[in-house]
Amino acid sequence: MLRQIALVSATGKVSLAEVAQVAAALQRQVLRDLDPLWRLKACVSPFPSLREIPVGYWPVVVADEIPEPGAAGLHLDRHGSPYCLVEAGPTWALAASHECLAMLVDPSGSRQIWGPSPVAEQGQVGFLVEVADPCQDIQFGYMIDGVLVSDFCTPAFFEPDRGAGRYSFTGAVERPLEALRNGYLSWFDPKSRAWYQQRRFGSQPKVGSLGRPSNAHRCLREFTNGAEADHRRLSHFSAAATQRLRPRLRQQAEASSGTADLLYEEIGDLSRRLAVPALAQRG
Repeated sequence: MLRQIALVSATGKVSLAEVAQVAAALQRQVLRDLDPLWRLKACVSPFPSLREIPVGYWPVVVADEIPEPGAAGLHLDRHGSPYCLVEAGPTWALAASHECLAMLVDPSGSRQIWGPSPVAEQGQVGFLVEVADPCQDIQFGYMIDGVLVSDFCTPAFFEPDRGAGRYSFTGAVERPLEALRNGYLSWFDPKSRAWYQQRRFGSQPKVGSLGRPSNAHRCLREFTNGAEADHRRLSHFSAAATQRLRPRLRQQAEASSGTADLLYEEIGDLSRRLAVPALAQRG
């Protein structure tokens, strides 16, 4: 099934031109990178407003400041359809990529894969398929056509019994069920009937209990995002954090500008060539 994703800005901070550029990069990421690993096909299209999104599309909405930490990220509307909220900021494209990938791999926001817990005494647990959260930090992102996009985990990441494999697209994740720096992993322990989260927001990973979701949560991702996993930060990495990307961004901009100049020249030459016979006929 071909899924339809709509990328739209609901803020004056992000223009339609920016939305179109990021949508093109996300489309390439989905077709070239995600589909071969997860067998998921989708179209990512830019739209000028929410009102112009056709029925059946799943929106990724870039909004102004989102006051609640858990509000950014994946949600289900009253009819059970997924949508994502991304806070506008310098690295909002990274956040949009993160949420787009998450929505495609787990549109329900509650998909689980069972496997051995990182906590030895727990045994088998249900891992929430948060495809980009374990490797969400900017240092693990990569560039597509001058746009910074998110690394993401492969199916092998959630299934350690499959043996050696590729655990994230970039290869940054080297072991199954490994949360990288500033990443996290969530799971359900059926014995305690509670949810746990392994967070690596410091030098070493730490495991904490999240308790149990309430009826106010329409999906499990709403629940796990409400812990210390604040997805708003993905839009606000500092200039220092993007330092390593600047040479590539500059090279991409120069290449795009040069290509545009060549096309303008070609169009001008074409117009001049076609104008000569027309003038001759008039004479």
